[in-house]
Amino acid sequence: MSEKLQKVLARVGLGSRRYMEEVIAAGRVSINGKVAQVGERIEPADELRIDGRKVQFQIEDEIRRRVLIYYKPEGEICSRNDPESRPTVFEQLPSIPGDRWVMVGRLDINSSGLLLFTNDGELANRLMHPSNEIEREYAVRVMGEVTPQIKKNMTQGVVLDDGPAKFESFSEIGGEGINRWYQVVVKEGRNREVRRIFESQGLKVSRLLRTRYGTVILPRELRTGRWIELDKNDIDNLTKSVELKPRQGTGLFGMAKRRNERMQDKPMAARRGGYLRQQRRDTDGEAQQTEQRREPRQTGAENTRSDKPFNARAVRTDSQNNSHFNKRNDRSEQRNDDRGHRVTHERNGNTMDNENRGENKFAQRKPFGINKGFKKF
Repeated sequence: MSEKLQKVLARVGLGSRRYMEEVIAAGRVSINGKVAQVGERIEPADELRIDGRKVQFQIEDEIRRRVLIYYKPEGEICSRNDPESRPTVFEQLPSIPGDRWVMVGRLDINSSGLLLFTNDGELANRLMHPSNEIEREYAVRVMGEVTPQIKKNMTQGVVLDDGPAKFESFSEIGGEGINRWYQVVVKEGRNREVRRIFESQGLKVSRLLRTRYGTVILPRELRTGRWIELDKNDIDNLTKSVELKPRQGTGLFGMAKRRNERMQDKPMAARRGGYLRQQRRDTDGEAQQTEQRREPRQTGAENTRSDKPFNARAVRTDSQNNSHFNKRNDRSEQRNDDRGHRVTHERNGNTMDNENRGENKFAQRKPFGINKGFKKF
């Protein structure tokens, strides 16, 4: 059983297939001591090296096929690295030694919901390819009225910048007033396709949540920012939908299976404080501080706040305030007098405590270890 060389190198995580083809063409890759060629196939028993360094690999059919469901929150981007240092969806995923996670589809930074990750690149490509017409289901909150004519336009098809698009199904699922929730299904994964279809009719999407991708439904027990791994039956159903044969060893075993069962019985708490929410909190905090600086400071009785419960101890008349101030002055003067007396006594060489004890402060101490009760034998 063999596999193309550039495909193996890309799956190990050394780069994309196109970049690996360039590396092979440059003569940097060898198989069993011989310089490899682009398109050459490799067997499991072959020795693979890049720039003289040995590379551990497995043929794809021997690798256990794994699929994760991740509940993406708003504020995370669908990328491995971000030049603006924003949080990415890959930061929350478990490590996979000797392999890497491939993302199935994308969601923009303002969208949330179901994301699929797999270590099978062929499965990911087939799930994303438009020719397989894999359904994506979304729950959408829309600002504005969706008339029967608008609904008809969106289900029959509208023209976007990159070609015609339409909803395969459209239904209302709740909401009141100007904001209402709808459930829509598309069979393509074009950039911001759902939002652009609504915008073509003069409507604005305020929230977008993906609830289904193909045969995989977002579980109710899965919380925002958390992930779970699919078992064999779910993965096999997903692969059958894109006409891929199942693999041996697919699914959960041992500790991973028990962890998944525990998570379904007792779901983990949602991760709060996404990037966008933190940004909003910072903005609100700065605005509140600015308002507090602009408000003039009030004195006297005008400084009492009406939104606090009445406290009789906190309310004082002017005479009470003056008497309280005078008492504080008397106490401070008394403390100053006492401090002056103590300083005088210390200058004379004796403190008040030493006078009471009848001992001199500067008396010579006895050597350590002398005990009057010690007897020699």
